[in-house]
Amino acid sequence: MNFTRRKAIKTMGAGLAAYGMLNWTACANKAVKSNVSDTSMKDLFFKISLAQWSLHRTFFGEVNFLTFANALQTDPDSVLKGKRDPIDFPMIARKEFGVDAVEFVNTFYYGKVKDKLYMKDLKDRCNSEGVQPVLIMCDALGNLGDTDAAKRKAAVENHYPWVEAAKFLGCHSIRVNAAGEGTADEVRDAAVQGLGSLSEYGAKSGISVIVENHGGYSSDGQWLASVMQQVGSDNCGTLPDFGNFCIKRKGWTECEVEYDRYQGMRELMPFAKGVSAKTHDFDADGNEIHTDFRKMLQIVKDAGYTGYIDIEYEGRKLSEPDGIRVTKKLLELVGAELS
Repeated sequence: MNFTRRKAIKTMGAGLAAYGMLNWTACANKAVKSNVSDTSMKDLFFKISLAQWSLHRTFFGEVNFLTFANALQTDPDSVLKGKRDPIDFPMIARKEFGVDAVEFVNTFYYGKVKDKLYMKDLKDRCNSEGVQPVLIMCDALGNLGDTDAAKRKAAVENHYPWVEAAKFLGCHSIRVNAAGEGTADEVRDAAVQGLGSLSEYGAKSGISVIVENHGGYSSDGQWLASVMQQVGSDNCGTLPDFGNFCIKRKGWTECEVEYDRYQGMRELMPFAKGVSAKTHDFDADGNEIHTDFRKMLQIVKDAGYTGYIDIEYEGRKLSEPDGIRVTKKLLELVGAELS
């Protein structure tokens, strides 16, 4: 096949796929908007929640990760450059996406965690919308797997206010990271100590500490499962994420070493207290092109899990609202098949 013809066919195919995707998205949007009040999901073996990170550009704007960390520590409100206010997240979830459970991200409220009036307002908004807070995803608080005991202790204590916020809002957990520098064994030993200590603190408030596969060693399912086994606490578990199995990256986006996501899910589901349905890109039929949702949800079901599965859209080809709607529709369709 000559280059011109190959290019023409490729262009035509891309155009048809885009047309199909637009039609599929339009149908999904129409279905959600016409049925926005039906959030019971009684026909599914799981419940659906919305991860706030799905709207990170909506709240943050375009993030410059070279300056973000410093700005978060020195002036946390300055990172909120988006078109919407994070205080409105419960309303957005309920009224715009028909979802009645939310998973907060601490970096949207980094400077507000000890502000009792703000937290009461956030809780009141959840109550007024009939939205259930599920958990708080915690980042930028230090490494719970830090091999330096003093730094690890500081990281553990940095999570304390978020445990209290989770309890106040009515969440069941905080999501944390088992990160650290060193060999796999060194970081494992440190993470066991850090998570064990934080879990003891969380237990006093009835708040579980759950770990996401979130890069580095934690994206190795076997490694993280071994951490859970060694911690051995009823209120320490996992939040398996469909798409976060990249162990080593090359640059910002390219994954150099990736763990088998289906094997990883099987290894992490026995400890799961939450599940994240990560999506990036979809084909013309609305299927996620990187993850087989039927295979993933079967693994989740086989583990006996019946809790919340969050919508976490991270793609760029669709807008954040459209990506959320297509992910929700995919979860509903496949969930109904398996329920």
